[in-house]
Amino acid sequence: MSTQVGTELFGTLDDGTAVHRWTLASGGLRVAVLTYGGIVQSIETPDRDGKSGQVALGFAGLAPYAADSGSYFGALVGRYANRIAGASFALDGRVHALAANAGPHSLHGGARCFSRVVWDARPVENGVELHRVSPDGEEGFPGSLHVRVTYTLGPGGSLRIAYRAHTDAPTVVNLTNHTYLNLGGDGSGSAAGHLLRLAASRYTPADDTGIPLGGEPAEVGGTRFDFRTARAVGRPYDHNFVLDGGVTPEPRTVAELYDPLSGRALELATTEPGLQLYTADHLDGSLTGASGAPYGPVAGLALETQHFPDSPHRPDYPTTALRPGETFRSESVYTFSTRPGATGHE
Repeated sequence: MSTQVGTELFGTLDDGTAVHRWTLASGGLRVAVLTYGGIVQSIETPDRDGKSGQVALGFAGLAPYAADSGSYFGALVGRYANRIAGASFALDGRVHALAANAGPHSLHGGARCFSRVVWDARPVENGVELHRVSPDGEEGFPGSLHVRVTYTLGPGGSLRIAYRAHTDAPTVVNLTNHTYLNLGGDGSGSAAGHLLRLAASRYTPADDTGIPLGGEPAEVGGTRFDFRTARAVGRPYDHNFVLDGGVTPEPRTVAELYDPLSGRALELATTEPGLQLYTADHLDGSLTGASGAPYGPVAGLALETQHFPDSPHRPDYPTTALRPGETFRSESVYTFSTRPGATGHE
């Protein structure tokens, strides 16, 4: 089934820059992507009764996205997703100082991150491609980084996000998408009751600022981090899970999320070695989504496919270094479906 691709003006930033919304539709799946921040503004998919609903948290207009710098609703995150301790790293004998925007640390690429700039866009088969050049020194990161990210719809209700990047100087790269999902529908309340399964036997324990502790990743067995069998998510989580299989050349299934009430299910596949589970406990009801309902704790769940936090300081972690002549590649596939009835723990 072919994908219908359309675009329209979504709004204008204070400096006069136009922001467009690209809408992709195939079968029962409809996805809207903004040129501002590469944001997935909406994902519409049917429930078990065939009623379509918006399952990604987001805003109806541009202004709230531009004003909100800390939630990353639906955003394309980079240059470095997650945290780099001390807002600096050494590569090839040279120390690079970064912008600190999370206490002493760099988070999600700094204050002027990929989620707060306007990307160039062009249509591609079954979707849209976004492109930008992050200049040498942006937020302290070395090298001019050329980035292309494609959002395409495929058969069976799938959204594929593919990332490619190359650099003219040694640097570090870690890209992800920060969509919050509530399979019950935007505004339906807490997603803490969603059932989650993760193909992760280990996780990286972290301090209270989110920086991994020293030593090997910990086994999940006997802890609240064990999602190897599907169970209710609960709260709070803001932790990196070490996915079984490590970095892979093609996406493999690493997570399944299911809402027993709506019957909606998500299967997530990725080439990445890690996944950050974030239950959005910072949401306090002060932000109102496109549905008109306020966003409280666990209004949605972020499943961020990624390399591990603070990898530039951890040579034992999969590397995030990128050098001239190399190409950064990453893909994640979100496949939406329904199940016929609420079956509880599966």
